[in-house]
Amino acid sequence: MLYAPKFYHEFDWSRGTIGAAVSVNLALYGLTAPFAAALMDRFGIRRVVAVALTVIAAGSWLTVWMTAAWQLMLCWGLLVGLGSGSMALAFAATVTNRWFTARRGLVSGILTAASASGQLIFLPLLSWIIDRYDWRPAAVTVALAALAVVPFVWLLLHDHPADVGQKPYGAAEFVPKPPPVRGAARRAVTVLLSVVRTGPFWLLAGTFAICGASTNGLIQTHFIPAAHDHHMPVQAAASLLAVIGVFDVVGTIASGWFTDRFEPRRLLAVYYALRGVSLMFLPLLLGPAVHPPMIFFIVFYGLDWVATVPPTLALCREQYGEDSAIVFGWVLASHQVGAALVAFLGGVARDTFGTYDVVWYASGALCAAAALMALVIRRRAGGEVAVA
Repeated sequence: MLYAPKFYHEFDWSRGTIGAAVSVNLALYGLTAPFAAALMDRFGIRRVVAVALTVIAAGSWLTVWMTAAWQLMLCWGLLVGLGSGSMALAFAATVTNRWFTARRGLVSGILTAASASGQLIFLPLLSWIIDRYDWRPAAVTVALAALAVVPFVWLLLHDHPADVGQKPYGAAEFVPKPPPVRGAARRAVTVLLSVVRTGPFWLLAGTFAICGASTNGLIQTHFIPAAHDHHMPVQAAASLLAVIGVFDVVGTIASGWFTDRFEPRRLLAVYYALRGVSLMFLPLLLGPAVHPPMIFFIVFYGLDWVATVPPTLALCREQYGEDSAIVFGWVLASHQVGAALVAFLGGVARDTFGTYDVVWYASGALCAAAALMALVIRRRAGGEVAVA
């Protein structure tokens, strides 16, 4: 977490305490997603995203006045977690399903990569603000940025191609806009109760939980504190995360292109295996200065950051058809539960052992397990076939 070093000194909070707040944020980010996908079917994409941005702005703004750890849990954990979860990757799944019938892998890759642009744009800026002023102006900057986007969402974001008289990209004929689907919460739960009886769901959820553990929960939460432990300046560590954001855009779009052409199970296995190997080398690379091997790790990790999303989405569509956006929302929930566990346990491990090394090695082993899990997902008879 970018603010963590400041919290250690100003509030004397342990890494476990800060990690717990981040874990609440990450868990809600995921657990909100399936309900958000159903709410988009009921109220429309535009309304859900506009409200979500407002909630994020409120949560970030209110942190300025916090004095106790429970307030960090409430503002950053609850409000920002709910807001970000309501326009999380389930949003990408919903837009892809509604607006495209061809090149869905590439589109999901582009939309997923867009989320990394926040790191590219904001991390160096926020770290500079924190270093020069304080963490509070940085929190206000996040709040104002979220509010600034709301008018553009309301004016420019349409819910369905029929709203602008268009047919979905790649469709042979015009598709009328479906009526609102009532009972959003009930539908999300009903879909969950149905898919938990299937093996592919648990394999997809398990692999994506490890994905979250090794990205949001691990690198995004603990890389800056770990680099700080090795006397690397916070701004330098934040800039490295921003570089991950740059190459994440490249890697995720490329992954979407690959998903349209190759077997998604094999792609997932390769992605997780390579990620696990890279994590095993990270303890040897951390130091007070940025050197070429560390840059190589950052570039490599960036290319693999959320490259897992397009093939996972493709497998959800293959297995679960029209319910795939909601199913992916539940799979995303497992992603964030995995991230939340590692965000918390990583902080506890650092407090206990005085180092993050055990966390890097354990996460690398989990990625190896995810690679094996991806390979055993069975292909559904008559399922969607990748096309060039």
